[in-house]
Amino acid sequence: MQVLDILKATGGLDAIANQLGISPAMAEAGAGALLPAVLGGLRKQDEAAPASSGGLADILGSLGGAGLAANVLGSEPTNIDRGNEVLGQIFGSKDVSRTVAGHAAEQTGVDASVLKKMLPILAMLVAGYLAHQKGIGGTAGGEAEGGTLGGGLGGGLASILGSVLGGGGQGAAAPSGGGALGQLGSLLDFDGDGNPLDDIMGMAGKFLK
Repeated sequence: MQVLDILKATGGLDAIANQLGISPAMAEAGAGALLPAVLGGLRKQDEAAPASSGGLADILGSLGGAGLAANVLGSEPTNIDRGNEVLGQIFGSKDVSRTVAGHAAEQTGVDASVLKKMLPILAMLVAGYLAHQKGIGGTAGGEAEGGTLGGGLGGGLASILGSVLGGGGQGAAAPSGGGALGQLGSLLDFDGDGNPLDDIMGMAGKFLK
């Protein structure tokens, strides 16, 4: 199951389209182009974490856990600041975020200004879904009652995520290497996805010189 499929199944793409005032097709095209960089950034964070730490799980928990996705999918306004915190953690610089959006704009024809607004929302959804998979609760500004994704949005979403993600981290086989994202390798489909993050970060570095 691809992450883009999860965004469709759980209403994430519809939430992005509604919040940005764009068509579902444009939301899907933009999210599809941005996802490799977002997932690549999360993977880099997991790989860079000390072996003695909780790795990505600790990072996701500190950022808001499953409550990040609950905030986007819930009835309350999305706290974009939380999404920018996620981007700051995985990209380290607004220049990288701008370059990621520009790269996706070239791929899709979607305006870069729209993609810049989409990035923090998409980052919240992905980080929140991964946190849910790992059983990491948390809230984003109090929107998720009970501290879990399902608690904030009702049992329906929790059931969808449970079936799509395998529930509590049990659905994805763990390839060698371990780590939070290592256990989600089949879900995220890192192999052969053409992740451009390294090139993008190199480009951003040139812009900063």
